[in-house]
Amino acid sequence: MAQSDLMVRAVPAMIADAPDRGCRMLEAVRALAPLIAAQRDEFDSGRRLPEAVFAALADAGLFRLWLPEALGGPELSPIEFMRIVEAASAFDGSVGWLVGNGGGMSRIGGYLGDAVARDWFADRHAFVASSTGAVGTATPVDGGYCINGRWPFGSGAHHATRFMVLASVRPEDPNSPLLCCYLGRADVIILDNWHVSGLRGTGSCDFEARDVFVPAAHAHPFLGLQPTQPGLLYRMPPSSVFAWSICGVPLGIASGAIASFAELACRKGRLGTRAMLRDHETVQATVGRTRAMLHAARAFLIDAMAELMAATDTGGQRLVEARADIRIANAHAAETAMSVTDMLAASAGAAAIFETCALERAVRDVRAAAKHIAMSPNNYIIAGRLALGLDPGAARF
Repeated sequence: MAQSDLMVRAVPAMIADAPDRGCRMLEAVRALAPLIAAQRDEFDSGRRLPEAVFAALADAGLFRLWLPEALGGPELSPIEFMRIVEAASAFDGSVGWLVGNGGGMSRIGGYLGDAVARDWFADRHAFVASSTGAVGTATPVDGGYCINGRWPFGSGAHHATRFMVLASVRPEDPNSPLLCCYLGRADVIILDNWHVSGLRGTGSCDFEARDVFVPAAHAHPFLGLQPTQPGLLYRMPPSSVFAWSICGVPLGIASGAIASFAELACRKGRLGTRAMLRDHETVQATVGRTRAMLHAARAFLIDAMAELMAATDTGGQRLVEARADIRIANAHAAETAMSVTDMLAASAGAAAIFETCALERAVRDVRAAAKHIAMSPNNYIIAGRLALGLDPGAARF
């Protein structure tokens, strides 16, 4: 069986109750498997997705997953969204990362004015690169702000049509509210510094802006923003949903790793024996255990998101606890995915260190993804502090 077929089998099969739109998007991901496989080597050498792959993702609507229905988007539920991101990541971590980032940032259509959102997303290939890893300055001027700064981890920067940055009117004041400001592609300087071990194809370069004017209509508060669309998705806590947009990536990479290992185990033997890897009980147990780990981590994520959705309009302590739980579910999923890929690579032996082995890419990609702040082990501290009656100890909670 071809590896692309195995990858399809690795995609979660939990969509029986999903609306047709989610099923259609999942089929769109599956249809891209041959193109991704054919051009995967260019992901690493170019340190970005090839134009043909990016265009195919955009044409499939995978960068518009959270665009409001009123603006012509699918407005997927968070659970549907995670399944799509996980499916894309099972084929390739860099692809899943950009689907999560690009599809997630289409949610800004629920906060911008109608005319602005329609203008930006009229382009089928619209992609918003975002960075929250640094804070620039937003000096008030007539009609808007003058933006200056440098921001890291601009995933998809080479393909982006817009760049979302965090900026402060009073950067010297740690309590000054942060603004999300949207810059045009021509307004930024991309710094080609994405030389990394994992997720090389994401092109997550630094970028900077120098005295760029941003109209007031192209900015909104980072926290406490008021939605312009009525859907639950846009009423949910922004920081929680922002983190959720990429939580399916590590699970998808691990899911793809299980499929890749299964293929390898059917054709690779142990030195000194005639038996295939798959014939060893220790290998069989490892595959069974990793499947259990993956399903458990996914179930925790879905349970935590379901509670966050239910608690959004309830508010109060219930919402505080739900926000803490979604954080630890993200961290737990990433840790589990790393353990799964490590266990499989260990069972594969020396074959897993070669770049021609899909497990080699899975190991480095999942570790790169887990470094994101959304999946940081510090999330356990926040949840623990709240459970012990303390404040969260995090400015952006």
